[in-house]
Amino acid sequence: MTEKEDKFSSSASPNTQNLEKRIKLDLNSGMVGKRELEVSVLRQLLAAVLNKEKEKRFKLKEEKEIHLTEEELTEVISSEAKKRREAIDFFVKGDRPSLAEKEKKELEILERYMPEQISEQDLKKLVEEAVKKTGARTMKDMGRVMAELMPKTKGRADGNLVSKIVKELLGVS
Repeated sequence: MTEKEDKFSSSASPNTQNLEKRIKLDLNSGMVGKRELEVSVLRQLLAAVLNKEKEKRFKLKEEKEIHLTEEELTEVISSEAKKRREAIDFFVKGDRPSLAEKEKKELEILERYMPEQISEQDLKKLVEEAVKKTGARTMKDMGRVMAELMPKTKGRADGNLVSKIVKELLGVS
């Protein structure tokens, strides 16, 4: 087995490698097209992916190169997007509209690589189902509802929005 073949034979699914490959191709395209913001965001994203791969390799005590699973890659992208959302909030509160706008553009670039987001109506239905399934009635039961929901919504819905909807339903119930 050659080094190249070994590099791509891992536990990662072909979709993950396709997504990672797509990010790298878009980075190259951005460099050729001199789209500085896109290049910067994609470099940061690939650095975060590399750090996650190193962390995973360290935890598994592996010597060979390890690729992330699709879920792990989505987690990294979601984490980077969350950082941008938080920065937007801080910049808006700090009356820095130009910096908030830059972060919004970065977020738009990252969202191209995230799975399709669940609509708020569909999310409310999922929350209602989880509340029924767990038998939750008060805010004390919120942890059980969130534990039921998060695997279904991970990477496809903002955790703060999920939490807000759960609070609304449990507060009204």
